[in-house]
Amino acid sequence: MAIKVYNTMTRRKEEFVPMTPGKASIYVCGVTPYNHPHIGNARPFVTWDVIHRFLEHEGYDVLHVQNFTDNVRRVQIYPRVSRHIPDIINTVQALIDNGFAYVVDGDVYYSVEKFPRYGCLSGRDLNDMLAGARVDVDDRKQNPMDFALWKAAKPGEPAWDSPWGKGRPGWHIECSTMSMKYLGSSFDFHGGGSDLIFPHHENEIAQSEGATGVHPFVRYWLHNGFITVNEEKMSKSLGNFFTVKDILEHFAPETLRFFIVSTHYRSPLDFSDARLKEADASLQRLRTAKENLAALRKVISGGPTEESMALRGKVEQLRNDFMEAMRDDFNTALAISHMFALAKEINVYKTQADSGDVAPDGKLVDMMTKVFAEFCSIIGVLEGEAEAAGNDGDGGLTEQLMQLLLELRQDARKAKNYAQADAIRNKLGELGIVIEDTPQGARWKKQ
Repeated sequence: MAIKVYNTMTRRKEEFVPMTPGKASIYVCGVTPYNHPHIGNARPFVTWDVIHRFLEHEGYDVLHVQNFTDNVRRVQIYPRVSRHIPDIINTVQALIDNGFAYVVDGDVYYSVEKFPRYGCLSGRDLNDMLAGARVDVDDRKQNPMDFALWKAAKPGEPAWDSPWGKGRPGWHIECSTMSMKYLGSSFDFHGGGSDLIFPHHENEIAQSEGATGVHPFVRYWLHNGFITVNEEKMSKSLGNFFTVKDILEHFAPETLRFFIVSTHYRSPLDFSDARLKEADASLQRLRTAKENLAALRKVISGGPTEESMALRGKVEQLRNDFMEAMRDDFNTALAISHMFALAKEINVYKTQADSGDVAPDGKLVDMMTKVFAEFCSIIGVLEGEAEAAGNDGDGGLTEQLMQLLLELRQDARKAKNYAQADAIRNKLGELGIVIEDTPQGARWKKQ
């Protein structure tokens, strides 16, 4: 099944056809670092981290460019505006040379009337925008909607030399220049929050295509929905502004990530402590399934049966459903529902194995383990085969030591030295290790 994405430019889902076969190029607008990133800033980064993971899973060679953040895998390129001033100046000069920009007293402005497609992304009409414009009156502009490409230096502001005098770049020209430097004059995906559609991304199109003459600048525009707090849009003025730093003082990074991806990226996401607690509890259910898989792998004792073959078919169907959801505009919410369905099957099978109703089928357990790990890798939670195998990346030493302690405890119970057996259990409990006695023997897991 082909990947389909909702393209803001065309306002419909389209099949993703990469500009270069087998490759996918991505640019995501970063935060303006005047403060710690808030949860609204975090959403596009986590969203695009999952999209990046899934595109790689589907076999694409991904080149991903974005600004700095945390709680996601590192991308290939993190450009900084301060290191690309000469490139920005070259882009501005190209716009002047091509007749799209003009210089006034050390400022350089983009002439929106010179770009016939202005408004194509946001669906806005330039005449309507002019009629309802709420912009500062500047008699130096040829049109009130013209925007700054380069701003003349002001006291106390950073400034660089340019052909038009000392100054600094305008907000929009930065992303145009940096994206084209690393991805070319046309590339596959451009992402960011819905609030960036106008004016930022609209202006990026006008600048980039005006400078290069290449259309389209971007083939697929993807925008994530707003974050609300108790169903009100998050804003500093309402006092409901939460930084990632503040949230991580109370919740694990993985919980915040899972909270974000549990809703489809284009839908509004309502933030609250209660929702984060729900995400934490849901993540724990998945963690239990992972622990149960590790336990099942230690007690494989049977071959295929009619029931286990039927369950293999169900696992394969859940995998297909998960991938189909991801190929349909990266629907993580639906994909995660199939992930929970698999977790339920794992937990039920573990209970049946503990009660002696089934002898674990090795191929079935291996299949469930592989598919569950595949889901975790794409969503970006509970990763790490070492942990799944119960050896914590130490070559199996932890597992060997735990098995030794369980054997010592079992020997104490056989000798009816229950005090010593209980002491081993209690001491391990103090260390966060839970012992479970089952018909197949004792198991351990981290609390």
